[in-house]
Amino acid sequence: VSRHEVPAAVRTRLTVAQVSDLHTGGVGRRERAVLEALERERPDLIVITGDSVVDGDLFAPKLGLPDDPSYGRVAEVLRRMRAPLGVWAVRGNWENVRHTRDERAFYAAAGVRLLVNESAQIRDDFWLVGLDDADSGGPDVARAQKSLPAEVASLTLMHSPAFFTRLPESLPLALAGHTHGGQVRLPGVVPWLPSGSGKFVSGWYSRGMARLFVSRGIGTAMLPIRFGCRPELAIFSLVPGSH
Repeated sequence: VSRHEVPAAVRTRLTVAQVSDLHTGGVGRRERAVLEALERERPDLIVITGDSVVDGDLFAPKLGLPDDPSYGRVAEVLRRMRAPLGVWAVRGNWENVRHTRDERAFYAAAGVRLLVNESAQIRDDFWLVGLDDADSGGPDVARAQKSLPAEVASLTLMHSPAFFTRLPESLPLALAGHTHGGQVRLPGVVPWLPSGSGKFVSGWYSRGMARLFVSRGIGTAMLPIRFGCRPELAIFSLVPGSH
C-alpha cells in the first residue's frame, strides 16, 4: 500500500483507492490480500484503471472472443469491492482485446460503474473523468469532459500513461497503470515497458500544472514474475487546497 496526500479543490477530505492491472483469474491469495487491504483502508471511493481481465500470458488459457468466459472470474473479485461512493472503472488494453458481451451490464452486475469517454459526479465538489485506453481504443477528451462543470475538482482515469502528454491542463490530476512499474527491475537495466507507456514507469509525473500518478499495479503480464517491483495498491487523500 502506498499513500499520497494531494491538495485539491475539495471542501472536505476524500480518500480514493486505485486498483490497477489486476489480471485476475479469480479470488486467490493475491486477490484476497487486495480485498483485505481495501477493507483496512476504508476508502470513500475505489477506482479501477484497467486490465482487470487476464492477459494473453504464457500461462493464461487462450480464451475465445467476443464473449470471454474469463470475465466471470473477474466478476468474483469485483463484487467483493465496496466503497461508500462506489467502485468505478475504465478499460485497459486487455478489456479492448478480450471482449465480453454487453460490457456495461457485466460491470453493473458486479457493482461497478464503467466510464468510457464520460464523466460522472461523485460529490457536489468532485467528479470523475474516465477515458478509453489510448493504446487499444479511442480516448475522446472533449466528449469525456463535455458535462464536467468548470471550477470543480476532478480526477481523470485512464490506462496507458503516455496519453498524459495529450491531456489538457483543465484536467489537472490523472491516474494510470499499464506499465506494471516495469515488473522486473534489475540494477542498471532500463525496464521493459509495453506500448503506450511512453516515458512513464511508476509514481508521480508533472507537466505544467497537471500531475499524473502511474501505479505499479497488482498483477503480472507475460510471465507471473515480479522482481524489484512490488505490486501496489495506491491510496490518495484529496485534501482541501489549491492544486
